[in-house]
Amino acid sequence: MGKASRTKQTTSRRERIAAQRAAERRRQVRNRVLIASGAVVVVVVVVVVFVIVAATGKSSSSSSSSSANGPTGAALSKVVADTTSVPASTLAAVGAGTVATPPTSINGTALTSGGKPEMLYIGAEYCPYCAFERWGMIVALSRFGTFKGLSTTHSSSTDVYPNTPTWTFYKSTYTSKYLAFTSVEETTNQPASNGQGYVPLQNPTAAQQALIAKYDAPPYVASASKGAIPFVYLGGHYLITGASASPAVLSGKTWATIASSLHDPSSSVAKAVNGTANFVTAAICKMTSNQPSNVCTSSVTALQSKMPAAG
Repeated sequence: MGKASRTKQTTSRRERIAAQRAAERRRQVRNRVLIASGAVVVVVVVVVVFVIVAATGKSSSSSSSSSANGPTGAALSKVVADTTSVPASTLAAVGAGTVATPPTSINGTALTSGGKPEMLYIGAEYCPYCAFERWGMIVALSRFGTFKGLSTTHSSSTDVYPNTPTWTFYKSTYTSKYLAFTSVEETTNQPASNGQGYVPLQNPTAAQQALIAKYDAPPYVASASKGAIPFVYLGGHYLITGASASPAVLSGKTWATIASSLHDPSSSVAKAVNGTANFVTAAICKMTSNQPSNVCTSSVTALQSKMPAAG
């Protein structure tokens, strides 16, 4: 082989090696770029997912804390104001409303507290019938006095009429110059850890238990209703066991919707809740000897004749 041929081959080999090395460098650079880009994408994706999860979690948590048991803050104040200030004209327009079971007239043992006739309520936060009845009780009692510390809740999510929006009397106070109001919420709306009933909250006194034993039984209530709540004892004059109307009327509604509907006498909510309130008002008027006179009007007291006698 001549010198020129060897030189040509050497040059060609060097060029191929140089080209291969250049290609390898380009491949390595490209791989590093791809790896770096992939890492950036992964970081971005992780950050985005974290932000979304955090925002969703915060939203869910906020929703849970603000809606699970009802409104809070200014929204709660508005619901309380709407529920405790139903105009007398609206109540009068409703009259008996759609009440299916008015209070029962009884000749019971007088119940007093602090020298005033006492209205006793015994119920539970899980109870859907208590859930309905509290609305009318609050509307009625607000005509004679003032509540403080009312808070919202809902009935059990696993009972009939699940999650009925309502109130709890637990930790609330009531002040009136005409009557005393005593409430006992026996349990919360949360199932007990042992699977038996609900978490205990308050216990009736021995005297209150004695009233239940005597009056939550025939002839004051039907035997099938024995042990029913709510149990509302109005000074020995009237008795309420169970709901005055069906809780179904509140189904699917928010606390704010229910409270505002109380001011519309044509609404189904007002006819049921305000009708209940009117009967409770008439019963309280019997307890207070028709005081105050601007509440215990003839149209209100006329409802007393529509309350059936026990037995």
